[in-house]
Amino acid sequence: MDLRSLTIFQTVARLGSVSAAARELNYVQSNVTMHIKQLEEKFETPLFYRHQRGMALNTEGRKMLEYVNVILRDVAELKHLFLDSDTPSGTLKLGTVEIVSKLPTILAGYYEKYPNVDVSLQADVTEALIKKVVEHELDGAFVSGPVKHALLAQQLIAEEELVLVSSSPSFDIASVAKMPILVSNEGCGYRARLALWLKEEGIEPKRIMEFNIIETILQSVALGLGITVVPKETVTRMMEQDKVYCHELPQQYASNTTVFIYRKDAFITNTLASFLQYMD
Repeated sequence: MDLRSLTIFQTVARLGSVSAAARELNYVQSNVTMHIKQLEEKFETPLFYRHQRGMALNTEGRKMLEYVNVILRDVAELKHLFLDSDTPSGTLKLGTVEIVSKLPTILAGYYEKYPNVDVSLQADVTEALIKKVVEHELDGAFVSGPVKHALLAQQLIAEEELVLVSSSPSFDIASVAKMPILVSNEGCGYRARLALWLKEEGIEPKRIMEFNIIETILQSVALGLGITVVPKETVTRMMEQDKVYCHELPQQYASNTTVFIYRKDAFITNTLASFLQYMD
């Protein structure tokens, strides 16, 4: 058993297919199959369920994957420890919620200062990004905060004013119960604040409609489909064009904090350290 076998096992487990793993790793399919078979012989137990659509981990395979993930992560950190140079380079895997007003400026300035770093950016909702940082899928992420998690450190990025947005210049809290609420998927920080406010008011929304793209939400609001809650800066241009109207929220729900999170216990590479220092 070697690191290559563990990497192959991890890839097959993630993709659920020997052929897909072979393509990603640039191996011949028979080589991937051989390594999986050797692992199963080594531990004297099948690790996968085989079916027509591919392969899925069984109970023993899931147990194995937990250890393999730790081993390969530790090896990667060991490589960083000895190969990281004084000049940041390599790939920085970051996540972000859809609306972070300072993000373009941060990324542009960082790239200008450290052109050897490739920044990989993945968009998702706060809850999903926290999970990915905790599970080492991302080096760090911009999320709605503050975040309370024992494994995570956080750095303040910005504080923004949240507003309720509608297609009408007048607004009454009672009307919320009569129109659809347009929101991002579960785990979004803005959605969470809206939900808390409505719960406090004892209001049950008529209908909740989920969208993946904030622009789609705002265009739908402009057409009178429903209402939403977003940072005020996001809708400034549409407000100036009289396409939508902003209404104040109660003070305890009217602000959103964006923080950058990363694991406290992970090895801070020179690349991540330079990124943290740049944002400070």
